[in-house]
Amino acid sequence: MTPEEILTLAHERDLQLVRFLYCDSGGVIRGKSTHVGQLARRMQSGIGLVKGMQSFTSLDFLAPDGTYGPVGEIRLIPDPETFVVPPYAPRSGQIIAAMVELDHSPWALDPRAFLQRMVTRAADADLAFEAAFENEFYLAERTSSGFDPVDRSLCFSAIGMDSTEDVIQDIIAALTAQGLTVELSHPELGHGQQELSIRHGPALRAADEQITYRQTVRGVAARHGLVASLAPKPFADQAGSGAHLHWSIWDRHQRTNRLADSGAADGLSQLARQAIAGVLAHLPGLLALTTPSVNSFRRLQPHYWSSAYTVWGIENREAAVRVPSRYWDDEAGSTNLELKPSDASANPYISLGGVMAAALDGIERGLDPGEPVNEDPGNLTDAERERRGIRRYPATAQEALDELERDEVLMAALGQPLGVEYLKVRRAEAAAYADKGEAFELEQHFFKY
Repeated sequence: MTPEEILTLAHERDLQLVRFLYCDSGGVIRGKSTHVGQLARRMQSGIGLVKGMQSFTSLDFLAPDGTYGPVGEIRLIPDPETFVVPPYAPRSGQIIAAMVELDHSPWALDPRAFLQRMVTRAADADLAFEAAFENEFYLAERTSSGFDPVDRSLCFSAIGMDSTEDVIQDIIAALTAQGLTVELSHPELGHGQQELSIRHGPALRAADEQITYRQTVRGVAARHGLVASLAPKPFADQAGSGAHLHWSIWDRHQRTNRLADSGAADGLSQLARQAIAGVLAHLPGLLALTTPSVNSFRRLQPHYWSSAYTVWGIENREAAVRVPSRYWDDEAGSTNLELKPSDASANPYISLGGVMAAALDGIERGLDPGEPVNEDPGNLTDAERERRGIRRYPATAQEALDELERDEVLMAALGQPLGVEYLKVRRAEAAAYADKGEAFELEQHFFKY
């Protein structure tokens, strides 16, 4: 939409506020709102934001060694193409904003600008990434003792479909009204857990839609008197929730899926194998971007179908990178890769941008991922895993952050200002949770994602 079209629609829909949203280093969606009467000038000059917000943790304190504090300001400049009217907040509009310096240059700490750089880097190699985040989430009722899952249904259970019919239908309607295409929905393994997937799109749009998805699931659930959580492990005794990242690589004009090769036995091109190898090579540090919270590492355990080892496999749900089966009506076009260690506590711009940087590095260096592992790597002996070069994931967020800091490719891609501040913020979070118990961790993550 053009700014003029947005202004017209805002008045036609009798909006009062328009939210300028961004996602911070801690993966929290934040923003400021302008009254519709000021929308025209705010579309041009933005809304001021103190730079210290990018040194904030998800626990709402400044990282002790953070670069920024109360001094300095940037502008939140909206991207008109992202404007929507959330049906669960009918008097408000929503728009995704870029972080821009007062001299009109992109701010180096803007995560969205990082993803845009990776999109440009791919285009320079005549490549374009398509992606979608496949989210799982819990629906719960607030009680005097905490939160109870909305049902006790089984995985894929029709009972679980019936018990959540009204809220899931309203979530789907709200997503559709905002331009997202829903593809599949089903109850998942955990009590009250659901999975609802949306269609893929160009990388930047996929990350923008993850913001809209998270907001919509929580917002619609609240209107039903429920609490929705996309946290990786909101209930210690239930299955974890992923935001599995599906991605494919096309030519720059989006005509040919470069992952597909009909002449290969497994249908994968050499470029696909190189991209897989790049992700696996950088996975220990990449986890700090795709599964970055303390809570994330409760989920990443062997034998839980969330992946725990640096392997790839054909239809192997214990593999870090899974090659899903193709659709019969479009085998080449539907060829894609799924990153299992990915969850909604990640900033989607940083997460997807990191995956792109790793994959492009694998392509540029012509890396080889070796043979696929088509069994549960947790069932192999330590000696067999060592022989095959299979590594166990870092066990904690802090260990993953240390791996990220040592990963020259990922740190260079992020850029020094963003990469350094990201490490400071996430390390401050990890340290804060280390001083607290399990109950504090679960409660805090339940509300934030």
